[in-house]
Amino acid sequence: MNNNYCIIMAGGVGSRFFPFSRADKPKQFLDFFGTGKSLLQMTFDRIKPLVPTENIYIVSNVNYKDIILEQLPALKDGQILLEPMRRNTAPCIAYAAYKIQAKTENANIIVVPSDHLITNEAEYQRVVSKGFDFVRENKSALLTLGMKPTRPETGYGYIQITDGAGELRKVKTFTEKPNIELAKVFLESGEFYWNSGMFLFSLNAITEAFSEFLPELATKFLQGKTVYHTAQEQAFIDEIFPFCQNISIDYGIMEKAKNAYVMMADFGWSDLGTWCSLYELGEKDTHGNVSYKCQTQLYNCADNLIVMPENHLAVIDGLSGYLVAQHSNVLLICKKEEEYKIRNFVADIEKMPKE
Repeated sequence: MNNNYCIIMAGGVGSRFFPFSRADKPKQFLDFFGTGKSLLQMTFDRIKPLVPTENIYIVSNVNYKDIILEQLPALKDGQILLEPMRRNTAPCIAYAAYKIQAKTENANIIVVPSDHLITNEAEYQRVVSKGFDFVRENKSALLTLGMKPTRPETGYGYIQITDGAGELRKVKTFTEKPNIELAKVFLESGEFYWNSGMFLFSLNAITEAFSEFLPELATKFLQGKTVYHTAQEQAFIDEIFPFCQNISIDYGIMEKAKNAYVMMADFGWSDLGTWCSLYELGEKDTHGNVSYKCQTQLYNCADNLIVMPENHLAVIDGLSGYLVAQHSNVLLICKKEEEYKIRNFVADIEKMPKE
């Protein structure tokens, strides 16, 4: 266990969860479910039984250092890796991997996003523990966790598995987000699993993969070998990060690798990527309405998601299929099926003159 490491990716702005998720406090730092813990804190607590606290690294934007230290006081400054700008998941993982390499040559790593919901933590920990065993024994393997699909979801990427037995298989193909017709085919075939964005690999496997598939990125981070874990680290990262390729680990490495494996899992997973994903998880009344935190008085309403501040009362008449979300000084009302427009709303708001 002492060689187990965790990289938690926590740099996103979560604009699709506007108005709750804002640039100054994105969704990973929010308590969506009234548990007293943010999504980041839940992620941290979930992995702690499998990874020593000192081996957990949070990669995030430079603007979020204080809030991370506030929410995770067990961490030291050196465990919070600060990106000066967003460059997708490959540079994020490369930064952490090469920093770990400056500390040890013998590490097994899990990479997890900070904003996922997992309802069966015991099963999650069983799967992750088995994943660590697999990459420890198979030093060149790149392992991803594939989630058993429960519906024809168009918002997730998919992994096609090879024939065989057991919950560990070789990856046949990675597939981007499909249209609804293709998603139905994937679901019915039983050969496709949702791509969770969670990965396990040995330090050697991931650094070799960077050298093979993203050599320019590897070269940049290797240059910092003597400055990681020193006072000069942040200045080095600030200097090279703007020149890093903006690319995901899926597209940059996993889709190209011949040594990619998938562990098929089912532990109540959602990536909470959209308001609709929160609606799917919610407890629905007899008319399909879901309310979070607030009280509601609904008339002639169906299939709505209502999210308001605690102790607020929403009185709504005649709405069907809508999202109603209020946070601070902003009220958002839009059709659930058109929530993809929220990013446009946010962009327009940012152009508004400041008072």
